[in-house]
Amino acid sequence: MRHATKPSDLKIRPAKSRDSARLAILCTELGYPATADEMKARLRHITPHADHAVFVAETSESEVIGWLHASASYLLESPRRAEVNGLVVGEGRRSKGAGALLMNAAENWARRRKCVSMSVRSNVIRERAHAFYLQNGYEHYKTQKAFRKPL
Repeated sequence: MRHATKPSDLKIRPAKSRDSARLAILCTELGYPATADEMKARLRHITPHADHAVFVAETSESEVIGWLHASASYLLESPRRAEVNGLVVGEGRRSKGAGALLMNAAENWARRRKCVSMSVRSNVIRERAHAFYLQNGYEHYKTQKAFRKPL
């Protein structure tokens, strides 16, 4: 089912605990399964920190259709920067402006924290996302491998 959503019909706001169930559904859609309780706990840990922000895109009917998590950090090798840690807009709601509005909110948030750049990492298989980032002024500057070790 296709939904008619225009950017003017959307509100970008900070995520709230009450959004947890919808955030979990969208997280699962992104490929990272989560329950509402897990999402509520994650939000509880993330949102108090000034160097993290979670924004949601909400329709005029109060439906959360997307979210973005950003963080700002100091690094030894570069000036203060921000990173998009996660971004998803629900299937059927994509390519209608919600992602761009979420990115804009995150970029403004990062500027207020004196970040000089915003970066985002995207899985090599997410070609549609790559096109989105390029259309929104990002440049592909590096390809790398990611490594993980369970603790």
